[in-house]
Amino acid sequence: MKQIIAFIRPKKWTAVYESLRQIAVERMTVGDVLGFADKTQSEIPVELAQYVQVTIVVNDDFLDRTLEVIEKVAKTGSQGAPGDGKIFVLSADNAIRIRSGLCGKGAV
Repeated sequence: MKQIIAFIRPKKWTAVYESLRQIAVERMTVGDVLGFADKTQSEIPVELAQYVQVTIVVNDDFLDRTLEVIEKVAKTGSQGAPGDGKIFVLSADNAIRIRSGLCGKGAV
């Protein structure tokens, strides 16, 4: 299992969400956050930018397709632009569904 933490532009959120649902990735945690945005030297002073933080835990067989969708849909234009966001992938050693006590892959 892997935990994906993605920071994307708010204007891209709806398209990312709809695209994730199309590949059966529907369970996620989403919140509005402020964070550092890539800026060019001419854009100083640095201010915090608004992002949508999406946290998703996926089984290994969903990892590549989930990352591909987020990266493709969250990118601004064909080349991307500073401030498009970042994606982090972390290992998730276990998951436990509190209601049923189900552990591991099935709890995701």
